[in-house]
Amino acid sequence: MRPRLPRRSALLGALLLAVAGCGSGTDDGPGGQTGGGGKLTVWLTVDARESWPELVASANSRFTRAHPGVKVDVQYQQWTTKNQKLDAVLAGRKVPDVVEMGNSETTNYLVNGAFAPLDPKTFDRSGQWLPALADACRLDGRTYCVPYYAGARVGIYRTDYFQDAGLTRAPRTYPELISALDRLKARYAPEDPGFSALYLPGRYWSAAMAFVKDAGGELAVEKDGRWQGALSSPKSVAGLTTWKKLIDDYYVGDRAKDNGDQPAVVGQGKVGVFYGNTWEAGAAADARSGGDPRLKDKFATFAFPGPSGEPLPPFLGGSTLAVPVKSDRQELAADWIRVFTDRTSQQQLIAADTLPNNTVQLADVATDGDNGPAAQAAARGWVTPLAPGWTSVEKSNILPETLERIATGKASVEEAAREADRRIDAVINER
Repeated sequence: MRPRLPRRSALLGALLLAVAGCGSGTDDGPGGQTGGGGKLTVWLTVDARESWPELVASANSRFTRAHPGVKVDVQYQQWTTKNQKLDAVLAGRKVPDVVEMGNSETTNYLVNGAFAPLDPKTFDRSGQWLPALADACRLDGRTYCVPYYAGARVGIYRTDYFQDAGLTRAPRTYPELISALDRLKARYAPEDPGFSALYLPGRYWSAAMAFVKDAGGELAVEKDGRWQGALSSPKSVAGLTTWKKLIDDYYVGDRAKDNGDQPAVVGQGKVGVFYGNTWEAGAAADARSGGDPRLKDKFATFAFPGPSGEPLPPFLGGSTLAVPVKSDRQELAADWIRVFTDRTSQQQLIAADTLPNNTVQLADVATDGDNGPAAQAAARGWVTPLAPGWTSVEKSNILPETLERIATGKASVEEAAREADRRIDAVINER
């Protein structure tokens, strides 16, 4: 559940808008829109094969009962190469009929006309789709993809450290969080100067931006048809200031690094609380991730409270499903997506410890499991701005570099935020 931003292809924008009438060129031929045999090609990432293969088999079985003779060919893709392969096939004639996209990947494809429009009213519980997923599928009032699943960041803590520090439960409010961090620091820092009550590295941009969103700030805003950076707004600065204070008070470590090796660092046993995806609780005790197996069953999750009094708004990871505009089996592809994302399928995702695509079924996530706090936080989830040039913002590393300057004291929050907005403005409207 770690979607990445797409690589921009020079071929993409030049070719997509003129190809709506081209066939998919599958080996079995078009076969008609609503049946008559043939093949439906579906690209899913390896997460589905590794974590919920039963859902894939069940959905395919239900789909083929409704469309006898149609073979569903599911091809599993790696996140690291998926978009490069997609760009290549979109420039030709043979395309998959359904593609999985990370919710932060879609904008560049939407603005270049890569996907066919879909009617959200024909999909189960579309009125209750998680906003951060649904918004990623929309452009100019039309819907071009369907939310598939979600993942939300939470607080993760060492239960044995909490018990030893006299803490009987996870914090539920921001004052309780600060009190817990103070007690952890007082208990462990004197005997180990390398102990971090809170692990929060400086370049961990999605964590920092969660504080911006909690304060009512934004990364960027659209005005009169153009986007512009908004990190220097008073509310955004307030959120960044709160984040900086947490680092100053509770984080011990390299402020110029990101969270890429977070489970391995936490696994060294010098961290009381960290902010991450629910799977990182297990990864910190898994040698394959650099964690320590001796820490198994010593981590638990909680909804990380924000200063606002609500759960800290998490960057909502997850995936969507789209139909390439060049597919000649668009109706069949939409039907397959309807089955694969309906309430029955979503219930199977919940059983596989994954968050559903809608707010109604968030209530079905067990509150006492690792994903319970994630379900609680997911309703406040957000995604990066749906601006045509946000890919360029990310590729330029504007956010991590800005946060590093703040975290290391090379610039004040206000100075760094103004410079970040200037850099964002230079590329955010690129297509």
